[in-house]
Amino acid sequence: MTVLLREAIGDRLRHARTNKRRTLRDISRAAKVSLGYLSEVERGQKEASSELLASICEALELPLAELLSNVAADISALESVDVPTMPETAEGEGRARKTGEPSAATGRLDSGRLIDGVIGNDLPDLRVSGQRVGPSLRTTIRAPKMVAA
Repeated sequence: MTVLLREAIGDRLRHARTNKRRTLRDISRAAKVSLGYLSEVERGQKEASSELLASICEALELPLAELLSNVAADISALESVDVPTMPETAEGEGRARKTGEPSAATGRLDSGRLIDGVIGNDLPDLRVSGQRVGPSLRTTIRAPKMVAA
């Protein structure tokens, strides 16, 4: 499963900000970055430079090394998730597009947010150390439903 680094970083930044009950406006002012750009970084739409990441982390009182370590653990855990490949019918493909369910042929969520789609709301509790997987990731990831022919 392919995970975009900018999405994983954005998810972790948003998680850190909301856990501290800080608003986008607070952090954007403290980090000296526009509110809109910070929002795009959190949503995984923009790649933040190393300088910008350092500034955001400082505003969040979050060590940059901790952010990067957590992101690396998230990506490692997500890459070990196998999505079964099954033959896809045109009908099933259309259904996946409409519902945002994973496409069996591609193993991707058509809605785009891979991390939220795979882990859901358990991302804040995800802790991975080496090859060990945290309990929140052990939840069953359902395979796409097969359409009877």
